[in-house]
Amino acid sequence: MPPRAVPTVNASTARRLFLGAQGLLDDPARRATPAVVRKIVQKLGYVQVDSINVIERAHHLILAGRLDGYEPRMLHRLLERNRTLFEHWTHDASAIPSEWFGHWQVRFERFRARRLTGTWWAEHFSGDQAQTLTHVVDRITAEGPLKSSDFQSNPRAGGGWWEWKPQKAALEILWRSGTLSIARRENFQKAYDLTERVMAGYTDLPVPDDRAHVDWACAAAIDRLGIATTGEIARFLRAVTLAEARNWCTAATDAGDLVTVEVASAGNGRPWRGYARPDWEHRATRPAPPPKRIRLLCPFDPILRDRARTARLFAFDYRFEAFTPAAKRRYGYYVMPIMEGDRLVGRLDPKLHRDRGELQVRGVWWEPGVRPTRSRMSALRSALGRLAGLVGADSVSLPRATRM
Repeated sequence: MPPRAVPTVNASTARRLFLGAQGLLDDPARRATPAVVRKIVQKLGYVQVDSINVIERAHHLILAGRLDGYEPRMLHRLLERNRTLFEHWTHDASAIPSEWFGHWQVRFERFRARRLTGTWWAEHFSGDQAQTLTHVVDRITAEGPLKSSDFQSNPRAGGGWWEWKPQKAALEILWRSGTLSIARRENFQKAYDLTERVMAGYTDLPVPDDRAHVDWACAAAIDRLGIATTGEIARFLRAVTLAEARNWCTAATDAGDLVTVEVASAGNGRPWRGYARPDWEHRATRPAPPPKRIRLLCPFDPILRDRARTARLFAFDYRFEAFTPAAKRRYGYYVMPIMEGDRLVGRLDPKLHRDRGELQVRGVWWEPGVRPTRSRMSALRSALGRLAGLVGADSVSLPRATRM
């Protein structure tokens, strides 16, 4: 039989598939409850947790971008009381649905195997690794959740995060290998407890074999990316290798569970090939149109995580500049992209002055061809008002040149 023609997907459709899968086509004005927040995290697959607090923590900004009435206490309740979410690693520290805990048992075992052959961790124990690990577990067993600061410090010359005291390294090893879990955070410091106490009800979930784990990880990725390359599938949860993702895509295509598509890039970019579910056309028409509003996206939002993918789908070149020397930054420290409908139309550089309750916008940059009309500026002020409400600011200030 002649080979099937590869269907062509325009950038707008690919973008719509992605935004729908990432919860950005849902009604942001719907009633906000912890149950709705949990559904958002399940839909996304994870929400990245990050320590930078120049405006608000990344996890709260990501959720607030999808739910107007979101409050940080809602996520805290799911993580620290209901335990329907837990914190661990995907590509970075993240809040993850607890029903996936069995798949993290696979990661725990892999980490234990890597640790036994590595040297970095051992260098933090001065030859007393087993004794330190036992000491940490014994104290937590007897005393309950403890932070790194609850252990006596043995400072080393030079300092820095790479020169952790042995007990901090032990806590991280025990967390990454599944013996401990994060019971709560206090001023963003992790408080660790025994996993059987934190994740009671989830530790008995079945542990998948390698084949089932790969199938789950790849399926979870494609369903949250809409259309993706094998590399994007592998990177989504960082749970499988590129070779495993390629083999899975080949097998899924042969079985009729995936189709190969060619996607036209936004702007003047080159077309690219990826994989999609066979019903991708139906999935693209199922969600409601994008909300007619402007939203300010967290720099760690899932749609911005892969810079090349963002450029292909949105014709938007975004670089997070917080770790770039100030003199070399093009825009600013914590620049937030501006989303209008299903397009990324600009960016702004915000700063929260907590001492005086002011959310200051230090600069606004619109994409080529996007004009700051009165209606657009009104929508931007509304978005800034929602952000101010989330972070507790009493006022918002814009650069004089942008006021309309």
